[in-house]
Amino acid sequence: MAPVLRRLAGWLVLVGAVLLGTAAASAHPHVWITARSELIYAPDGTITGVRHAWTFDDMFSTYALQGIEAKTKGSYSREELAPLAQTNVESLKEYAYFTFAKADGKKQKFTEPVDYFLEYKDMALTLHFTLPVKTPFKARQLALEVFDPTYFIDFQYADQEPVKLTGASAGCKMQFERPNDGSAAAQKLGEQNFLDGSNSNFGMMFANKILVDCP
Repeated sequence: MAPVLRRLAGWLVLVGAVLLGTAAASAHPHVWITARSELIYAPDGTITGVRHAWTFDDMFSTYALQGIEAKTKGSYSREELAPLAQTNVESLKEYAYFTFAKADGKKQKFTEPVDYFLEYKDMALTLHFTLPVKTPFKARQLALEVFDPTYFIDFQYADQEPVKLTGASAGCKMQFERPNDGSAAAQKLGEQNFLDGSNSNFGMMFANKILVDCP
């Protein structure tokens, strides 16, 4: 996890442990992201990558900006945020960029992000980046999931235009499935998983699923 995420994680987990107990704290997200994604297709119908835009919650954005000097108070340029953007995308590699893809049932791999930058607007940071697939491919069915397996980060897709198909043929059809909300049953299961030492996959319950069928 990116250094700023690690620092925030330590602080929030400590606070959560004091207020709620360690198990309860671990069953809740501590960073919230509003996401938008694009699946990128080449003219020949191959899938070449995924473009993400992740907007962090106000609290995390404020924390992440600590120590970054800006020429204009309350405003940050892409250049001023460039080192932080680089640190974030490089650190995300350890977590597979929270992006998991299967083409006709076969797992696909991504290479390191390109075209990445941070944008600051309305007191929130948005991380933009493109994940090229290791080998462009064609698929009758693509399944893409975005989630944090540990559920430290909660990914919620935007209400308007959460996912786009860029360059796909007219025959391709997309289905987007939002995860279940954090119900009491899910919370209880997460706490039990933590006690059993098996909470690493709890976040799968909250995966955002993108399914694309092409002729």
